[in-house]
Amino acid sequence: MSHVTGTGSALLRPEHPSSRSLSQLVADFGFETSERVDTVEVSGVTVSSRAVEPGDLYVGLPGARVHGASFAAAAAEAGATAVLTDPAGAELAVDAGIPVIVTDAPRAVLGDVAAWIYRTADNPATLFAVTGTNGKTSVVYMISAILAQLGVRAGLSSTAERRIGDVAVTSSLTTPEASELHGLLARMREAEVRAAAVEVSAQALSRHRVDGIVFDVVGFTNLSHDHLDDYASMDEYFEAKLALFAPDRARRGVVTVDDEWGSRLAQESRIPVTTLSAVAGVETDWRLELGEQRIDSTEFTLSGPDGRSVTTSIPILGSFMAANAALAIVMLVESGYDLEAIGQVLSRDGGIQAYIPGRAERVSGESGPVVFVDYGHTPDAFERALASLRVVTPGKIIMVFGADGDRDATKRADMGAIAARGADEVIITDFHPRFEDPAAIRAALITGALDAVPDAHVEEIADQRAAIRAAIAHAAEGDVVFYAGPGHEDYQEVAGVHLPYSARDDARLALREAGWLS
Repeated sequence: MSHVTGTGSALLRPEHPSSRSLSQLVADFGFETSERVDTVEVSGVTVSSRAVEPGDLYVGLPGARVHGASFAAAAAEAGATAVLTDPAGAELAVDAGIPVIVTDAPRAVLGDVAAWIYRTADNPATLFAVTGTNGKTSVVYMISAILAQLGVRAGLSSTAERRIGDVAVTSSLTTPEASELHGLLARMREAEVRAAAVEVSAQALSRHRVDGIVFDVVGFTNLSHDHLDDYASMDEYFEAKLALFAPDRARRGVVTVDDEWGSRLAQESRIPVTTLSAVAGVETDWRLELGEQRIDSTEFTLSGPDGRSVTTSIPILGSFMAANAALAIVMLVESGYDLEAIGQVLSRDGGIQAYIPGRAERVSGESGPVVFVDYGHTPDAFERALASLRVVTPGKIIMVFGADGDRDATKRADMGAIAARGADEVIITDFHPRFEDPAAIRAALITGALDAVPDAHVEEIADQRAAIRAAIAHAAEGDVVFYAGPGHEDYQEVAGVHLPYSARDDARLALREAGWLS
C-alpha cells in the first residue's frame, strides 16, 4: 500500500473531474449573486484556500478567529473560479476578482453543494457509517478487512486515514469536511470502489460534515462520557448521534444495545434497525458470545435470526474488539452480503485479517513484556481495555497515559480512578497539553487515581519518552505495558505547535534500548 502524509488533496478528489455550470448551481440552490456567471464552470469544491485546485468553488466559512472569505484572493490566485460565502464574507471577498455567490449559512449547504458538484448521488458503492463514543475506527477497519477477504474493492475514512483501494492518506479530522468527503467518494467512484465505510463523529453530524449523503447501513457502538466540552449533557451528546439514524441520513441501522443509550437509540431510531448484544438476557436480533481470549487474538460466535451463526476470531486482544467485529459483520449482512459467504472466507483465512493502526496495537516481540499502544482516551475505553488485559495477563499491568488539554476536563478524575483500579502500576505523563498547564492536567489525573485507590502505585513522569522507558524498566516477562492515548498519532500538540512524536515508534525504540527487541 502506498501512503502519503499531509493533506494529499489530489488523492482525496477525482483525478478526472467534470465541470458543471455555476449558473445552474446558483439556480438550483437559489443563491444570490450580483455578477454574471453564465460562462463560469466549477469542477471541485474546497473550504481551504491552501487546497484549491483550478476550477474549484472556494467556500469561505466564518471561523472562530478569522473568516474564510479573507482568503478569497489567495483562492482565486490558486485557480478558484468562484467564492461561496455568507453576507459578511461577501464584503471580504469583493476584491478577489472572481464571482461571489452568497447564502446565509454556507456550512449548512456545503454538503449538498459538494454532492451536486461531484455528483456523489450517482455513486454505486454501498456506503456504511459508524458512530458511537468508542470503537468507530475499529468497526470501519473490520468492515474494510472483511470486504477485502470477500474480494470486494473497498475504501474507508477514519480517524487514522482515508483509503481508496491501496492508496492511503493521513487524516486530520475524524470525519472530514463535507467538501473533502464528497471528493473522496467521487474519487472512489473513479477507482471502482464497490463499498466504503466512514467513521462519523457527533461533531460531524452537528457541523454538517456528512450532509448530502444517504448511507446504506449505519452502525452504533456505544455511548459513554466524552466531548462534554462540546455538548452540554450526555442527552445532548446522544441526540447528536441519534441524528444519523434518520431517513435523510441512512436506509437501515444496526445498534449495539449493551448500554442504556443503545437501547434508547434502537427505540428512537427513525429508520429500521437490527439489534446486537453480548449481554445475557437482553432481547436482541443478534447475539455475541465470546470464545477463547488470548493476548493476541479473540474468538467469538455471532448468532442471528433463523439459526444462522458464524464462529471466527480477530487478531486483536479484547472482548470489546469482538463486539466491534460483530457489529461489522451484522452491518455487512444488513447491506446484502451473505453470512454464509462471510463465514466461509473467514474460515478459509483463519479469521478476520484486520490491522487497526494504534488500536490495541502490539509493538513488542515474542519475548519480554507485552507492550500495547492504544488510542483510547475515555474512561469507558480504559475500563474495557484493562478488563480485557486482566483476563490474559499472568503478571502485572503497567499503564501509561495522559489527558487532552483544552478538551473535556470533567472526565479526568474518572480516567485516573479507572487506571488505578485496573492497573497494578500507573505512570501519568503528558499527552496533548495544548494551551493548558500540563502540570495541572497531570495533577487532576493523579488526584482521581489516589482518591479512588489511596495506596495505588502512581508515578508522575511528564516526558512521554521517559514515561514509556520507565514502564518498560518496571516490566518483566509476563507483564503488560499499556500505553493509552496516542495510538496512531505522530505528534504531540503543545501551545499550538505539533511536535513530532510517535508512541508506536518510541515504544519500539525503548524496547530495543532495553534489549527486548533486536
